[in-house]
Amino acid sequence: MTTENILFSPLKIKGITLKNRIVMSPMCQYSATDGFADDWHLVHLGSRAVGGTGLIITEAMAVSPEGRISAGDLGIWSDDHIEPLRRINRFIHSQGAMSGVQLAHAGYKASSAVPWNGGRYVSVENGGWVPVSPSATLLSDHQTYSQELSTPDIEKVILDFKKATQRALEAGFDVIEIHAAHGYLLNEFLSPVANHRTDEYGGSFENRVRLLLQVVEAVKEIITSETPLFVRISATDWREDGWTADDSVRLAHLLKDAGVDLIDCSTGGFVAPSAIPIAPNYQVPFAEQIKAETGIKTGAVGLITSAEQANEILQTGKADLIFLAREILRNPYFAQNAAYELGEDVEVPVQYLRGKRS
Repeated sequence: MTTENILFSPLKIKGITLKNRIVMSPMCQYSATDGFADDWHLVHLGSRAVGGTGLIITEAMAVSPEGRISAGDLGIWSDDHIEPLRRINRFIHSQGAMSGVQLAHAGYKASSAVPWNGGRYVSVENGGWVPVSPSATLLSDHQTYSQELSTPDIEKVILDFKKATQRALEAGFDVIEIHAAHGYLLNEFLSPVANHRTDEYGGSFENRVRLLLQVVEAVKEIITSETPLFVRISATDWREDGWTADDSVRLAHLLKDAGVDLIDCSTGGFVAPSAIPIAPNYQVPFAEQIKAETGIKTGAVGLITSAEQANEILQTGKADLIFLAREILRNPYFAQNAAYELGEDVEVPVQYLRGKRS
């Protein structure tokens, strides 16, 4: 096994080169008003760029108002959303980092209260909206059902992703990621747990993956040949009656053929966290399996908290990028500290040279 510090080796994907393999994973902040990014998002995302992260991906950004998890979600359904995002991207780029956007639709998990207010479904009477889904689903208030999408509704979802992609490019994002994980709309179509349709979008594996492939196709019509396209999936539902790792491998083959550059390998969305065997590296085997069996690049995520741990994943070929979530919330300067721990000499902002560890 090589002892090379792969964590700090550059990675070229399409027309961009990441200066290291550290990615800030999308994490909702629930702090926007009407979808608009503000000073919180600038400082939140910008501080990770100052800290040396190679690729910074925004939280799930709703492609339509009804696609928000909560009223505090970022949005990209309007041209008016572009300029605040452009400001953030200018700063990220000024620090030598690349920026990514995660395009999303929450499906039946939409119209929820923010987590610190309980996270339960917010009714129309209380300022919420009616969520949509592949099949009518009982919501978290245990009395309301989501609305099943019609075929014209599905066509609108595809168009919303396409228009959002155009706005994302205008805002200056370098990477587009499609969110098809965690029990949100595209994941709901993939999983037999949530998809009980009997038309061309339900039933067989081929039918359940149809919408995601159509969204990928629509996004590919907008992005250039230089723009990397990622897809985040839940590699398993952690349920016997749900989506499996083998399904993910099968899907990854299709996504690779469709022009997707990397699979961001998360899990879950239809079970309580207590039902998931959470431990360091618990999701890494899915990234490893998909990479080994399809040849597509993968990103590993899930309780990765140290430089040595991240570097070992890369050294042993389990993944190509390391996505950090909770750890990078705790430590915006993870990359700088990891470089010190691994004996790498990396650039830091000139304003912070006095604090550089050597």
